[in-house]
Amino acid sequence: MLKPLQNSESYNALLTQIKSQSVVECRFPQSSEITEIIAVYPQVSVVSCEASSGRINYSGKLILTIVYCDEEGKLCRMQKGAEFSHFADDDCLAPSMNGVCKLACEKTTIKREGSSFVIAAIITADIDVYARTERAYVCGAEGAYVKTEKVMLTSAVCFTGESEVEDDFDADSVVDVLIPCAKAVVLSAVCGTGEVEVSGEIYLSLFAMRQQSPTCMERIIPFKCTLPCDDASAGRRAAAHVEISDLNVTANVNEDRGTCGINFVCNLTVNGWFDDEHAEEVATDAFSDTNSLTLSDGGERALQCRDIKVYTERVTGLAATKSKLTYDCKFLAAALPHAECAYNVQTGCVEGAVFTVLVYEQNGEIKSTDVSLPFAVALNGVAEDGERVAEDVAVCGVSVRLKAEGEAEAEATLKICASVCGEQSVRYLTRIEEGEPVETNDCAVSVFLPAAGDGLWEIAKKLNKSPEEVSSCNSDLTFPLSGKERIIVYRSKKAHQ
Repeated sequence: MLKPLQNSESYNALLTQIKSQSVVECRFPQSSEITEIIAVYPQVSVVSCEASSGRINYSGKLILTIVYCDEEGKLCRMQKGAEFSHFADDDCLAPSMNGVCKLACEKTTIKREGSSFVIAAIITADIDVYARTERAYVCGAEGAYVKTEKVMLTSAVCFTGESEVEDDFDADSVVDVLIPCAKAVVLSAVCGTGEVEVSGEIYLSLFAMRQQSPTCMERIIPFKCTLPCDDASAGRRAAAHVEISDLNVTANVNEDRGTCGINFVCNLTVNGWFDDEHAEEVATDAFSDTNSLTLSDGGERALQCRDIKVYTERVTGLAATKSKLTYDCKFLAAALPHAECAYNVQTGCVEGAVFTVLVYEQNGEIKSTDVSLPFAVALNGVAEDGERVAEDVAVCGVSVRLKAEGEAEAEATLKICASVCGEQSVRYLTRIEEGEPVETNDCAVSVFLPAAGDGLWEIAKKLNKSPEEVSSCNSDLTFPLSGKERIIVYRSKKAHQ
């Protein structure tokens, strides 16, 4: 009689990935001093993300900083914030699930409404939803021959935490900071015993005033944070994303000495995951020499973070500008640099564009235009076949020059951090059911012609004999077979009384 042996356990898995967009608007009262808005910098961060029945609800905070020209031609700044909430629907969602949300501002637009400026920001949310689920698998059976394999069963472990980064440095002749622009990238995420250590760099770009002229200054600030995580074990690699939830830059100017000290403080929110795995013996096939068997199988697919590879590349070329630039334009600063890109699996390149706001002077007036520099950077040796790459790119600096009338050329340095993840697949039997009795072969000797590539298990299953019996009767065979062998099975016969 068949008696399957089963194990069951609970584990955490990535259920689905959801992408959503929303529009957030901020209204700036139109001051009589504002003649032209020069630059807009959006800073967006997550406040909450919760799952409910068929819906994921998320909220965030948007801070918009604008730089504008007043009636005297001076650059001034204004800042305004807004909180927002949005949702995305999916039938598989339930309140017990955990959502991890990443927000980014894709685009901003400026329009006039009556006596106000309305700035609309398109906010993109990328949400990973994790769920607790059950796995049940057959590990053996009485009354049947069972093939087992040792496999690695995984469970996704999510971690989160916060950290504060502070830095002080000098900026000679700077009299004011108009807009601080910062991007944090992860260079390493490694588990220790009961903790995860995440380190990386913050690329700070300051759109500032030096004497009476706008300028842009760059600085790289390293960070390292250690997050408690009970399930972490030493040496395991993790995937992490760092978001700047709050940013504050102050300029302390000493007019007598002509010096300026910059104090930089930012709060980081870290979200990440790693796979916790353990080895188990699972049944992958079974048969019986007395009855037919009905086999049900199942499986899992899980991502495993394998490495974070870092590339530094310089890109240059013709740039697109919204305004026509002529020889009477005096370039002052390339501010608010950032990149939008994606990894192309077919080409092995990170493809996208670098964006910056070019501030220039023309006919005594300060103006600005958006500049975009397309690029394609090959990441040599980043991944093997079947591995996934998630890129995160920071722009270290941008310079723009006029190559010809109406034709601009730009150059930028990119720091590309590529998280490489491999997909791990596991198959196992979930149920074995006994069927009808099988007919027995009562011949004294059987000769079987195998197929090329057959192993001992495949031959035993086809002959409906135990692997030990087949092996003992054919000790000269070497598996897997070439297909030219002949397998002989002897059966004992009882004499009739």
